[in-house]
Amino acid sequence: MATAGTSRFVPWSRPDTPPLILKDLDGRTHTLADYRGKVVLLNFWATWCEPCRDEMPSLRTLRDGLRGQPFEILTINYGESATRTREFLERERLDLRVLLDPNQEAARAWRIRVLPGSVLVGPDGRARAAVIGEIDWASEDAMKAVRALLPSAGPGGSGGP
Repeated sequence: MATAGTSRFVPWSRPDTPPLILKDLDGRTHTLADYRGKVVLLNFWATWCEPCRDEMPSLRTLRDGLRGQPFEILTINYGESATRTREFLERERLDLRVLLDPNQEAARAWRIRVLPGSVLVGPDGRARAAVIGEIDWASEDAMKAVRALLPSAGPGGSGGP
């Protein structure tokens, strides 16, 4: 797995942050606005993507390491059915929050061209940085990049990576 040096976090250069409105495996709708006030890691993945599968345990470690902080991980399944996604999560014993992007519309809006692809969103709802490809989210560099965006990280909580 690739290390998570701070150079892997590419500053978000687009002037806008695309909307995000997707359903989870239980059919509940989630929007990015639902998570305002939290740092959100959007992680686009698919069950057939080996680097995506390899990265998932480190996402869980990152989430557990930041438990109690205003932080959320939304994994976004790229184009697969709820049944296939649910079976994969049960088989791999993964307990991450999964949203479904069956027509890859969200991936297109966020310009995700490589899986896995991730975007860090600040507590103000603005995209701050993107990561192309697999990294070790449990690494100290990844933890630092996320912590820098947390509201308690400094004035305005915008100490971005």
